[in-house]
Amino acid sequence: MRVLRALTVTVAACAAIGLSIPFASANPAGGPPSGGGNGNGPSNVTVNPYSVHQGSTMQVSAAGCNHGGTVWSNGNFPQTNLSAGSIGFATVRIFNHASPGNHTLSVKCHDNSLVATHRFTILAGNGAQGGLGGSFGPSTAETAIGAGLVGAAALGAGAHVVRRRRPVRSRA
Repeated sequence: MRVLRALTVTVAACAAIGLSIPFASANPAGGPPSGGGNGNGPSNVTVNPYSVHQGSTMQVSAAGCNHGGTVWSNGNFPQTNLSAGSIGFATVRIFNHASPGNHTLSVKCHDNSLVATHRFTILAGNGAQGGLGGSFGPSTAETAIGAGLVGAAALGAGAHVVRRRRPVRSRA
C-alpha cells in the first residue's frame, strides 16, 4: 500500500513538471520577449477563461509591465489598469451588449510604447446566475402557496389539540 502511494505521488510530480515545460520554454531566458526587442514590453499575454459570456468577467495577465499598464478591447470592455509587477493582472468585465465571436484585446505597459495582443471569444447569452443565493424574492404564487401551507398546518395543530384535550377531573 505504501509503495502504491509513493508511486502515485511520483507520477503526479513528474506529470506536473512535464506539463509545465511548454510554459517555461515559451519565453526563453536568453531571447527577447514576444512583445519587443528591448525586453521592456508586454509579453506572454494570457486570458482566463478564453471563452467568456456577455456580462461575465475575464482575468488578463501579462509579463514585462513592471510599472503596470492598460488592457483594452474596443466595444467589448472598458480600458482597465494592469497591476505592476513582473506579471501584471487585470480583471475585466465584458459588456452585456458585446457582440459574440472572436475578438482581440491589447496590452500596453505604462513605461513602453509596445503593444501586445491576444485573442479571446465572447459567447452569446448570459452565464449562470451563480452566487446569488437568496437574493431573488419569492413570486406571488410561491407566497400564496406558502401562506396556504402555514394556514393548513395551524388548523391541523388546533384540531389535534382540541381532540386530545382531556377533561379536568375534579378532586373529591
